[in-house]
Formats: sequence, C-alpha cells, structure tokens
Amino acid sequence: MGKQSAKRRLADNEAVATATMLRGSPQKLNLVAQSIRGMKVEKALASLSFNRRRTAIDVKKVLQSAIANAENNHNLDVDSLVVAEATVGKALTMKRFRARARGRVGKIVKPFSRLRIVVREVEETA
Repeated sequence: MGKQSAKRRLADNEAVATATMLRGSPQKLNLVAQSIRGMKVEKALASLSFNRRRTAIDVKKVLQSAIANAENNHNLDVDSLVVAEATVGKALTMKRFRARARGRVGKIVKPFSRLRIVVREVEETA
C-alpha cells in the first residue's frame, strides 16, 4: 500500500522544466526570463542565443530542457510550442566576508536563483 500518485498540475498540452541553484541574483535572471515570456519557442531560442547577459545561457538550457520534455514525455509538437510561463525565485544566499580596514568586515552576498519554464502547445490559427 503505497502513496497515491499526485494529479498532474499542468494541463495536457503543457510541459515544464526547472533549474535550481542558478548562480546570480533573481532580479538579473528575471530580466532575461521576462524577455522570452509569450514568445514562440524558436524565436525565444534565437533571442537567447544573441542575448549578451551571462544568465541567458542558463535560461536557454532550461528552455531546451522544457522543449525536450514536451517532445519526449508528452508527445507535443515542437513547432507549435509557446513559452507560457517563465518564473524566477530566490534560492539560498551564501554569505561571505572580506577583511576591511581597522578590523572591520565587508559583507559579500552571493545569491542563487531558481527558474521554472512552462511551454504550451498552441493550435495554429490562420
């Protein structure tokens, strides 16, 4: 007698990918995630490829993972996928210190973020 399987939180035409412990602040990561929300998947990948921000690499990896999940696990058509959600949250913050003048301490915070991307299959309307 085991635990009952949980009901799927997403719709049948959606797939998700998450990344935890991404090095960098959520505020900076959200700027990149915001730029791809609502885009078609092909256009979002192209946009991330030419984005100059360092976090764009991580966002692109998670988006590619979401696309692979949609194709392999949920049998969705890759050509009709849209980035439905791209949410960013805070993970832990490493706290370090650096010696400063006169015996004082300079505080260094090293934030981590988490990213969740949901892709949705949309019917083409002509």
